[in-house]
Amino acid sequence: MSKSTTPASASPAIELAGVSRIYKRGGETLHALNRLTLTIERGSFTAIMGPSGSGKSTVLNLVGGLDRADEGLVNVAGEELTTMTNAGLAAFRADRIGFVFQGFNLLPVLTALQNVELPLLLAPLSRKERRAHAIHALALVGLEDRMHHRPRELSGGQEQRVAIARALATDPDLILADEPTGDLDRASADAVLNLLLRLNQEHGKTIIVVTHDPKAAAVAQRTVHLDKGKLEKIVENTPRGEPEVAAGIAEDAPAEDRAEG
Repeated sequence: MSKSTTPASASPAIELAGVSRIYKRGGETLHALNRLTLTIERGSFTAIMGPSGSGKSTVLNLVGGLDRADEGLVNVAGEELTTMTNAGLAAFRADRIGFVFQGFNLLPVLTALQNVELPLLLAPLSRKERRAHAIHALALVGLEDRMHHRPRELSGGQEQRVAIARALATDPDLILADEPTGDLDRASADAVLNLLLRLNQEHGKTIIVVTHDPKAAAVAQRTVHLDKGKLEKIVENTPRGEPEVAAGIAEDAPAEDRAEG
């Protein structure tokens, strides 16, 4: 699938119109989203907050083509996802979306470089081209010197940066991050937030972060608050600066040396 040539200013990155997602559990009907309408502009950095069950992750799943709406329209990067076939959604995800998860989801038997190469296996690239793309992505997150390390040899913050490099490998339009700092200490979390902010400001990536962390949300341009599947409010944040990061974060202890807790 070729990427859209629509000018960045011509249309929003995401338009949700009257979107509902309904689950049946026993005899109960649960509205994960209830006629949600939301617009997110191209090149923006948006945080989504709300209590558990408010619909935050459901929004990411719908926007990322991992789930389907029961009602309404889901338009992402100029593509209407509600009318796509399963094969079309898979191609769309591979080409246009980068996912970052709280639990990193790295394969422990692979090196950082091999983990970043994984999504490129679906692209029409030679082995040499895949390797070059993966090295470039690791360089963007400051980990080219760790490319041959396996996850157990990396700190939590470094593992998450590898996961972000994997999301960047296909040069997606949109990065969707579900609690990307949830398993990290404060210094590592701030380093990840700095990286996401730089990807937005310097590389023009549209970023959506689901978070419970007010400090993470404050890095975004605006915060969307959901409650019971509905839009509660949108808060425009003050001009952003980078969170303070403890010195030496890139050299923090590998995962096997971190204290349990």
